[in-house]
Amino acid sequence: LKLIPMLTDPGSHGGDPEQSFDVIIPSLPGMGFSDKPWQKGFTTKDVADIFAKLMHDVLGYEQFAAHGGDWGSSVTEQLAVHHAHLLSAIHLTEIPFWRLFGVKQKNLSKAEQDYMKRGQQWQMKEGAYNMMLATKPQTVTYALNDSPVGLAAWIIEKFQGWCDCDEDLEKSFTKDELLTNIMIYWVTQTIGSAGRYYYETQHKPFENGQVRVEVPTGVAIFPKDLVPSPREFGERFYNIRSWTEMPEGGHFAAMEVPELLAADMRKFFFQEVGVLQEQEVKR
Repeated sequence: LKLIPMLTDPGSHGGDPEQSFDVIIPSLPGMGFSDKPWQKGFTTKDVADIFAKLMHDVLGYEQFAAHGGDWGSSVTEQLAVHHAHLLSAIHLTEIPFWRLFGVKQKNLSKAEQDYMKRGQQWQMKEGAYNMMLATKPQTVTYALNDSPVGLAAWIIEKFQGWCDCDEDLEKSFTKDELLTNIMIYWVTQTIGSAGRYYYETQHKPFENGQVRVEVPTGVAIFPKDLVPSPREFGERFYNIRSWTEMPEGGHFAAMEVPELLAADMRKFFFQEVGVLQEQEVKR
């Protein structure tokens, strides 16, 4: 919500009025007010197929740019892999960590080896939720859908641990913002369907683990994100045209530091690759 006006009306937020976007923000299936997937094996590749159909067949865009973080980075990546002809460029706030699984450690640089070690350390310290959702998601779902206090604890823990706030949540988020996030999960009963992406991805690994994305790619790395990757790791898999290491911000960049994120997106899409200036995006 903070990011939208900065992209649709940049002139009112310190940007060039000519660098405005149409902004389409669909909820991922199983999250928020979207329908829940009912078939097994539904991953971000399937989300990318749905979003491509939405953008091209339903909304009529012949080409578009895509941005994402967290699961959205995986959706955006899958869009670029399977629907490259529709994508003018993509912008990510992280390199999906699963990309490491297909790389032999002996081929990693020192920076990449350090990245892998930090990822392993993070998994042991913070990754219990990941393992639980990837193996036994239904068990915790019943408990979280039954207890608003439990749901709040589950979600707020992530905000506190993953943001750039020195454990003082209200440096980055208001209570209303946090409660709204919790309430969306509570009234829709979607904590289980949202968490199921971990299970389905674990049991149906991507076949394109080593596929290189040739769509022009911009990356914004925030220092307090989960496990920030080095540029050389991103360059293994993406046509990196822009790599920005931000001075502040964590995993929830669009909520924490929307000004930094919006400025980097405008700079990348309009200046670094210029795709939105060179190509007429038709509706």
